[in-house]
Amino acid sequence: MQAPSFTIGVEEEYLLVERGARCLIREVPNGLMADLSARLGQQVSPEFLQCQVEVGTQVCKDISQIREQLQMLRGVVAQVIGGYGLKLVAASTHPWARPEELEHTPKTRYDNLEKDLQQVARRLMICGMHVHVAIEDEELRMDLLDQTAYVIPHFLALSASSPFWEGQDTGLQSYRISVWDEMPRTGLPEYFESFAEYRRHVEVLTRAGIIEDATKIWWDMRPSARFPTLELRITDVCTSLEDAVCLAALYRCWLRMLFRLRTQNQRWRRYARMLIAENRWRAQRYGCASELLDFGRSTLVPYAELVEEILELIAEDAQFFDCEKEVSHARVILQRGSSAQRQLAIFYRELNGGASREAALVAVVDWLISETTPTPI
Repeated sequence: MQAPSFTIGVEEEYLLVERGARCLIREVPNGLMADLSARLGQQVSPEFLQCQVEVGTQVCKDISQIREQLQMLRGVVAQVIGGYGLKLVAASTHPWARPEELEHTPKTRYDNLEKDLQQVARRLMICGMHVHVAIEDEELRMDLLDQTAYVIPHFLALSASSPFWEGQDTGLQSYRISVWDEMPRTGLPEYFESFAEYRRHVEVLTRAGIIEDATKIWWDMRPSARFPTLELRITDVCTSLEDAVCLAALYRCWLRMLFRLRTQNQRWRRYARMLIAENRWRAQRYGCASELLDFGRSTLVPYAELVEEILELIAEDAQFFDCEKEVSHARVILQRGSSAQRQLAIFYRELNGGASREAALVAVVDWLISETTPTPI
């Protein structure tokens, strides 16, 4: 079998906040999206809520291009919205926003989504990051989807950036997942023996008129309906650019590692969804600061140990893609904390220093703004 190209692309969703009050905007200013499109073309688009915007990199051959693209996209968006008195935030939830204060984007797709899902859709004031890696062969795509389910919780833990909801510390590192799981056709991907079997199941839903196409399959990871890629969707949007680059590199290397196994007539073991789901919950609840279940040993293992195991498994692939530095950044995240951990540290530092709850939350947003675009473009 010919090796996949493993080209890569990343999509990020951002929040738009008012410069003064630090709250999410209710309605996008007239002309803003046109100005963004004039600068970025099809690399930028509106999202479900008017306080959100989505960007996408071009198809990239190496991870340095992903870094350059994301830095450019964050910088240009921040620059353009700055002219409208707004600031950019890369986080999967805003610390105190409430759904009733926001308006969805007036597009037919989003109108239908709100009509169909009602309050579930109205709660979608969340942002994510999606990573596409090209796996051109359809059957290989399904085989790697099956095997990659194991590490879905590991990716979530590193990316967690949504500890707050409606002004409260939720006690979860990724509250976004709690909101997202209210949606239909979400969660861990199903197991399929072939691409044809997957297509048949999707056609059951399309023929019944439940969904228009496979873009409405919103699993944590899926075969893209638009590109010949495997799309990782579990991750919160990373506040730090380098964290985002790290996760993209890890995912790409993992897929190549699995392909190497296949060329040696080996494969990653298929684990029961109930076990992976348990780790998914633990990643959602505790992030990278605690432990995940080691299925083979039937015991909880510090997350840092599991990261080291992954780095060892993909060492050859990181060398092949020349991204050893990027994947090893996972250790930096563990040492200084994920976005969620850092947000909570700022919040409680401010509270313990005598700040009001409102002022402490504003301090969190100030940090998110500064970390999202640390260098002006």
